[in-house]
Amino acid sequence: MSKLGHYAHDPAIAIVTGACPHDCPDTCSWQVAVDRATGRAVDIWGNADHPITQGKLCGKVDRYLERTYHRERLTTPLKRIGPKGSGQFAPATWEEALSAIAANLQRVIAAHSPEAVLPYSYAGTMGLLQGEGVAAPFFNKMGASRLARTICSEAGGEGYSYTIGAKEGMATEDYAHARLILIWGSNTLTSNLHLWPFIQQARKAGGRVIVIDPANTRTAQAADEWIAIRPGADGALALAMMHVIIGEGLHDADYVARATIGFDALAARVQEWTPERAATITGIPAGRIRHLAREYATIRPAAIRINYGLQRHYGGGMAVRAIACLPALVGAWRKQGGGIQLSSSGAFRRLNATTLYHPELIGDRNPRTINMNRLGDALSLEPARRARALYHPRPVDPIPTIADAGPPVQALIVYNCNPAAVCPDQGAVLDGLRRADLFTVVLEHFQTDTADYADYVLPATTQLEHWDLHRAYGHTYLSLNRPAIAPLGQSLPNSEIFRRLAAAMGYDEPCFRAQDEEILCTLVERQRHVTYEGITWERLLRDGYARLNLPDPYLPFAEGNFPTPSGKCEFYSEKMARDGYDPLPTYVPPRWQEIETGDSRLETRDFSSPVSSLSSLVCISPPAHSFLNSSFANVDRFIRRERQPVVQIHPVDAAPRRIGDGDRVRVWNERGSVLLTAAVTEDIVPGAVLAPGIWWLKQSPDGRNINQITPQDETDMGGSAMFYDAQVWVEVVAPGAAEQPEIDTTPVLAGA
Repeated sequence: MSKLGHYAHDPAIAIVTGACPHDCPDTCSWQVAVDRATGRAVDIWGNADHPITQGKLCGKVDRYLERTYHRERLTTPLKRIGPKGSGQFAPATWEEALSAIAANLQRVIAAHSPEAVLPYSYAGTMGLLQGEGVAAPFFNKMGASRLARTICSEAGGEGYSYTIGAKEGMATEDYAHARLILIWGSNTLTSNLHLWPFIQQARKAGGRVIVIDPANTRTAQAADEWIAIRPGADGALALAMMHVIIGEGLHDADYVARATIGFDALAARVQEWTPERAATITGIPAGRIRHLAREYATIRPAAIRINYGLQRHYGGGMAVRAIACLPALVGAWRKQGGGIQLSSSGAFRRLNATTLYHPELIGDRNPRTINMNRLGDALSLEPARRARALYHPRPVDPIPTIADAGPPVQALIVYNCNPAAVCPDQGAVLDGLRRADLFTVVLEHFQTDTADYADYVLPATTQLEHWDLHRAYGHTYLSLNRPAIAPLGQSLPNSEIFRRLAAAMGYDEPCFRAQDEEILCTLVERQRHVTYEGITWERLLRDGYARLNLPDPYLPFAEGNFPTPSGKCEFYSEKMARDGYDPLPTYVPPRWQEIETGDSRLETRDFSSPVSSLSSLVCISPPAHSFLNSSFANVDRFIRRERQPVVQIHPVDAAPRRIGDGDRVRVWNERGSVLLTAAVTEDIVPGAVLAPGIWWLKQSPDGRNINQITPQDETDMGGSAMFYDAQVWVEVVAPGAAEQPEIDTTPVLAGA
């Protein structure tokens, strides 16, 4: 019997439908069983009626009640009583906390200007309301610095949009109709679980699944083939595939002529990208590249699933752009089961959120915009570093100068994020958070690494305790979350916390008086675009979700009609040219792959050369299977599953360094070091190491995690993060060895 069937006829149990809030494409619909007498949630499961969720939750969210009722859950406001970082707090009343926060914000604004206040948030919840629904109006009214939320997906989103026009693509359900599926840079079984049943349907019908990834992930192990590729080499592989497809006349000439622009220029560009050339970069034999290109061009329909891991290196935007050209080149968009998906978020792009975010409150002010990846620089008192933190994502954007830096950040308000654990260049971030003159407020469920540095910590509700509305980026269903239980202790929804802060600051606009249900109802009922036709508040209350008003089956580009400036898939992009990029797909190597030789030329490292203990490696750091970024990383069950922070290293790299399986090793570079346990395995390509994240600092052996070594540097497009582009050295830690090595970071030259 299903869980719904078990509880449906029990008068003591109420069943409430909601939605998972986490940063995952699946945006599952869930149902919660609540004991009517105690008001306590007693069970949770996936909604069997939802066409994507299909009754299942991932292993993390299936235990969501353990997170909601965790023994360390924050239930009262806290005021710091010890040094920053010590985690020493005393309880405070809401009145005391709000009064002190408002007084400090007003002090900062009066002394330094509203730009000295920085909001810092990301995807702790993906909800429209508890994400930025009341926070955005609050900071717009204040005139605080803006935050460019670039830490995850901007590079790939930009590269994809230059080519396709928007982050739209195949419907998740249509992967069931594919006969060839390339899962490219995506660990579906960890980060997109609800796509897998549709992939399995395709396999049962004779389809084949190939995973292209530097790591032999859970997904690669479950697929028909793993093609091991070096980190950051994806663009070179795509160009070589196009070389074969065009050179052998395997492209769809009719579709290309009708639905694309720039084919002749593309054909000329890829002529130089032979499989032999790509093989030296990717590590994939030239013969396998040729065969892959022929398979992709001749098996119908063919689908590609890419995710954001493959764009977390310097050339990530261009890599995604190159891959996004492939479906149009072979006419894959024509048939159900053909095409590509990076994100479905573009299908929701016509949502009118003016009534939610109230951009009019900012007036004629134009506050600076800070790139969230450069929080370490943004919190610096050095003007040159603050200037470096300003958002300027395109080559044509002027490089900010010291004169543009603006005032030091004097007040930091963090919500839906744990920057001390998740941000690049962790040492620089912690230096900023330690500043005695920085007033910091954190809205949280737990006393995270970031909360340890706060002046005030405000207890926020979990998804079981508040209203919200969710778009998805892995399907096309809008989902409503209804509160299942009352807020624990004195915790409040983010929306209510910002309403109370607004009142304490003297902001009296009507948007700061509207309540959550009213805000969401108004938002839904004011949608006028045909995409939202038929989606009503009553329907969402009844069912918990509703599909966007899209054709079924949804074949967005079967006849072309791309949402680009030309209306076609843009192999050649005038917009890219205007923005300062190469208008054609090209290969932009990751930073780790660029080695400056004596004559100032850039060479690609030769992996066939002998490896020495002095050679650097490239580090990639995807989320651990049981964590979702830093969420769930404090739940006992998941800590036990992951056991300890590890780094995977290939035997050919471990041997010259005398690293054995289970050895304690130091992974380090010029930014810092972290102690990890070595896992010697052939499940990672030679020349690379993989350190699953994101462990909280307080749970790590030396109080650090892998972001000690990740750079603040930005990708080629979108100013995104380069978590998978860190050059590192790895060595065994001898008993009693110094914590920090004296390092010579001079690169080992290619062929040395």
